[in-house]
Amino acid sequence: MIIAGVDGSRAGLEACGWAAREAVLRGTPLTVMHALPRWCVDTAEGRYADVAGWMRRGGLDLLAVAEDRAHREHPGLKVETVLAAGDPRTALTRAARDAELLVIGSHGVGGVRGLLVGSVAFGVAGHAPCDVAVVHELPSLPRGEIVAGVDGSPQAHRVLESAFAEAELRGAVLRAVLAWSWPHAGGFDPADPDAERDQSLILKEALAGHRERHPDVPVVADVVHGHPVAVLREAASGADLLVVGSHGHGTFAGMILGSVSQALLHQSPCPLVVVRRQARTES
Repeated sequence: MIIAGVDGSRAGLEACGWAAREAVLRGTPLTVMHALPRWCVDTAEGRYADVAGWMRRGGLDLLAVAEDRAHREHPGLKVETVLAAGDPRTALTRAARDAELLVIGSHGVGGVRGLLVGSVAFGVAGHAPCDVAVVHELPSLPRGEIVAGVDGSPQAHRVLESAFAEAELRGAVLRAVLAWSWPHAGGFDPADPDAERDQSLILKEALAGHRERHPDVPVVADVVHGHPVAVLREAASGADLLVVGSHGHGTFAGMILGSVSQALLHQSPCPLVVVRRQARTES
């Protein structure tokens, strides 16, 4: 099952359309969710009953629009709609316990001007029990390529498995990118040939088993000297999808998201999948 969270924004509707296509590719049903404050769902009588009823009707209308889009673009897709009660971050995270993927738009309604990613997107990307897709604007001319951000961390295996699977579903090329740099007080050291060879070996070893399991996926392996955020942002320009881990090297215990995944939530030029450490496939 794939879950798409909608909130009445254009970004939410685009995310629903993207989620419907993903559900068709995976051969799984789609659940579209919208959350209202609990009092709106629970209030049937009393002083605020009319307001609560109006908000419930608005929520159901919103779900109907999203369901109609999914069916219009993918007529055979099984779609369920859910009007949930409570904070949308909590409602979506709870619902995602049995999901393969949770999909949300990068912006919500009522966002602060200048805020590049909505609070719901940021919240669920850090807490969801499954992988999370944050849909930014779709590239006008996608190039049939999935980009995966790889490092030497244990989570790189999960990132690559997800990226290979997405590339295989789409018949796309997988570009595995390992960005490296050695920071010091004055900035970043220039590229060192020996260090670059070491990084190339790390990427080669990370890809080895996945290539065998997905022999039909064309792979491009890139080792680039530079800051990971800048390198991945450039690599993903025009790509179908960017896949990264929720934590990377050097992440402090207790941090919800690594610094690279946090930055890419704001800056990714294409739909972004954040691979969660505690996803169901690891259990």
